Amino acid sequence: MNISMYQASAPRLANTLKNLSAILDKAQIYCDAKKIEPAALTHFRLYPNMLPMKRQVQIACDTAKGAVARLAGVEVPKHEDTEETFAELKARIAKTIAFIESIKPAQIDGSEEKNIHLKLGAVEVDWKGMQYLLGHALPNFYFHVVTAYDILRHNGVELGKRDYIGNP
Repeated sequence: MNISMYQASAPRLANTLKNLSAILDKAQIYCDAKKIEPAALTHFRLYPNMLPMKRQVQIACDTAKGAVARLAGVEVPKHEDTEETFAELKARIAKTIAFIESIKPAQIDGSEEKNIHLKLGAVEVDWKGMQYLLGHALPNFYFHVVTAYDILRHNGVELGKRDYIGNP
């Protein structure tokens, strides 16, 4: 049995974003219980040259909506990177999930050979749809989600693998 490009992308991305939103709920509860200013976590970096937790969430959302939009052949929604609080980050996640869920399977299925052109900083790259999804978009998405998770876990938020994986 073959798996469709839609099934390999949109539902998986939306599900993981829902898990990330629940992780942010736990972070807010942790901050409230420990009387920690939430910005201490949203601005935290694992290493000085790494991006802060809030940026990890923003990039995860950007990667998810970008992958679905490019594969579906629709314009990538623009979101300003202004989120500072857990509530604002959760709102961005919700907007991203709503966009992903607005795309129908027929818009993505069959995009395995679709030409995808991206500008990544100063470098321009070309991929076929399957190569883009499996070799770039999904690894990049999961990297940023797990980095946000790791930042929160490192700072004492009680999270486990089940929080990350959720109920696929």
